[in-house]
Amino acid sequence: MSKDLLLALALGYLFGSIPFGLLLTKLAGKGDVRDIGSGNIGATNVLRTGSKPLAAATLVLDCLKATAAILLARTLWPGSENFAAAGALVGHLYPVWLRFKGGKGVATLLGILIPLLPIAAVIYAVIWLGLLLIVRISSVAGIAAAISAPISAAVLDHDLLFPMFLGFALLVVWKHRENIVRLRHGKEPKVGKKTA
Repeated sequence: MSKDLLLALALGYLFGSIPFGLLLTKLAGKGDVRDIGSGNIGATNVLRTGSKPLAAATLVLDCLKATAAILLARTLWPGSENFAAAGALVGHLYPVWLRFKGGKGVATLLGILIPLLPIAAVIYAVIWLGLLLIVRISSVAGIAAAISAPISAAVLDHDLLFPMFLGFALLVVWKHRENIVRLRHGKEPKVGKKTA
């Protein structure tokens, strides 16, 4: 692996590991978001603080940090975008600053798709938001959206992106494993309902 690719990977990781949900809630005086709900640092759990603006800001920033990392890597080291993308997702899921306990990657994966395969990003967003509005279960919407990424790459004949997107989707699904167990038992909460 070349120095440029390693730098892109590190850059992506640094951007991806910024815990916007945690930072925003602390700055807003909402305390540590890890102490409420699921304990996650993502937008869905930030919403449980009662602040829709904070949740929306978390979602947007978690998305755009990946996009920014990829675009910067593309400018500095052309051809290194995929490494920046991988670093951004892994950084979000496993940030060293939080003892490798990060978010679930749904917004960050969207941020990866925006510069790498915009059509897939549109499909992803439609599935994510559509299911969220219909079933009101964040994990169902997020998992379905993540699975759409490699499918879109395959249908659009992007053979080089397919294996990477498949790996990303599997990581997102893995991070939702506790949600999947709750879904099987009918105990997964709907968006807007408080959890114990």
